Amino acid sequence: MSNSANSRPGPVRILRRRTGRLLTAAVFALAGLIFVTSFNTARGTNLRSDDSLLKLSDLIQQRSARNGHLDESTATLRGEVDTLADRDDGSTRSEDERLAALEKASGTRKVKGRALTVTLDDAPPNARAAPGYPEPQANDLVIHQQDLQAVVNALWKGGAEGIQVMDQRLISTSAVRCVGNTLILQGRVYSPPYKVTAVGDQSRLEKALDESTALQNYQLYVKAYGLGWKVDERDAVTLPGYSGTVDLHYAKPVE
Repeated sequence: MSNSANSRPGPVRILRRRTGRLLTAAVFALAGLIFVTSFNTARGTNLRSDDSLLKLSDLIQQRSARNGHLDESTATLRGEVDTLADRDDGSTRSEDERLAALEKASGTRKVKGRALTVTLDDAPPNARAAPGYPEPQANDLVIHQQDLQAVVNALWKGGAEGIQVMDQRLISTSAVRCVGNTLILQGRVYSPPYKVTAVGDQSRLEKALDESTALQNYQLYVKAYGLGWKVDERDAVTLPGYSGTVDLHYAKPVE
C-alpha cells in the first residue's frame, strides 16, 4: 500500500499540467509573433509618433494644391476656347441669348451684384458653456457638414443668382463634404473659418437665413459655446464662373 506522499498524480492533474504548458507555450509564441510584426512594421521607427498621419496630411495638402493649379489651367484653356468659339461663331442672336442663359444657370458664367458673405468658424480654444448650458462635447465645438449645407440651401432658397464657397463657385453637381474638421470641395481641401458668398437680393437672402430651421439650431450653439457666425453685406461682388469639369462621373442622365 502506498502512502499519499508517494502516490502518482491522477489523470486530471496530468491534463491540467499539460494544458498549462501548452498555454504557456502559446503565449510565448504569440508574444514572439507580435514582436516580429512590430519590428517589420516599424523598420526602426517610433510607432508612437504621428509621422504616418503627418505624411497623409501632407499628401492631401499636396493633392489639393495640385488640383488648384489644374483648375487654374482649365480656366485658362476654357477662356481660350471660348474666345476662338466667339470669333468663329455662326450662331444667331437668339441662340447666343439662349446659350448665355444656360451658362448663367449652370454657373459657368461670371455673376456680379450685391451679395452676402456668411462666415462660420469653430469655437475658440478651451471654449466653455455659457451659463445655463451643459458643458460641450467635442462635436459641439466644430463646424459640421450640415451647418455649411444649411447655409448653402438657405441662400439658394433666398434666390441667390450664384454661390461661392471659399474660392470656388458652386454648380448643380457640387457636393459640400466635411471630413473631420476640414472641408473637401471639388477636389480641394479647406480649413475653417469657412466663407460662403451669394449674389442676389440681400433682404431675401437674409430672410432665408433667418427662417432656416437648421440655422436656428446652429444659432443655439453659437450662443451656448461660441461657434463663429457672421453675415456681411457687400455692395459689389463678382463671382467667377465655374471652370472645372462638368462631366458626370457616377450619375447618368435618364434617357
